[in-house]
Amino acid sequence: MNYKMMGRFIGHILLVESVFMVPALLISLFKHEQRACVGFVSSLGITMLLSLLLLVLCRGSKRSFKAREGLVCVSSSWVVMSLLGALPFYISREIPSFLDALFETVSGFTTTGASILPEVEVLSMSILYWRSFTHWLGGMGVLVFVLAVGVLGESSKGFTMHLLRAESPGPQVGKLVPKMKKTAEILYLIYILLTVLNIVFLLIGQMPLFDAVCTAFGTAGTGGFGIKND
Repeated sequence: MNYKMMGRFIGHILLVESVFMVPALLISLFKHEQRACVGFVSSLGITMLLSLLLLVLCRGSKRSFKAREGLVCVSSSWVVMSLLGALPFYISREIPSFLDALFETVSGFTTTGASILPEVEVLSMSILYWRSFTHWLGGMGVLVFVLAVGVLGESSKGFTMHLLRAESPGPQVGKLVPKMKKTAEILYLIYILLTVLNIVFLLIGQMPLFDAVCTAFGTAGTGGFGIKND
């Protein structure tokens, strides 16, 4: 098992997750949501620190990657992402129980849509945004995003196919174009365009911008998280 390569990959995954927390942090600052702001600052710091630690410890890893490493990498990534993705809910105390926060996060990243919240409207706007965004990120998969942006480069001896096979729910994985990185780029471009189109139609239907964005995240990811109880 190429543990260093797996650690390096998970480090990149956590780096991407921390970047994706920034918009929610900005919303909390703009809306003066102090508890949520503390939650996102703390969570972003912890996630970034763990990411940098893994990247430093696993630098100089061999780039060989087999199917076994791909399976372990995908499963480990989702577990670590969910544990750290639950921190904003828990640290802000908007979901006081860490187990409940973890349930909500796992439900988001897996686009399951189940919720422990009896009244979703009590959450702050930034937390509602992060909750809905977990659906959007889980809908296509953060691993596919990492492949699309080419964080690990093109010289990784075909490990991208092993990762995509482990990530995909179907029995077979094919390429749209010869290079797997280009395929991931095309898939994410389609996903983003469909999300933007969804937002546009909701705005035309008189929905406020914030509501439209959050609703589109839950729709595009096929999970169904909403920001209203009804």
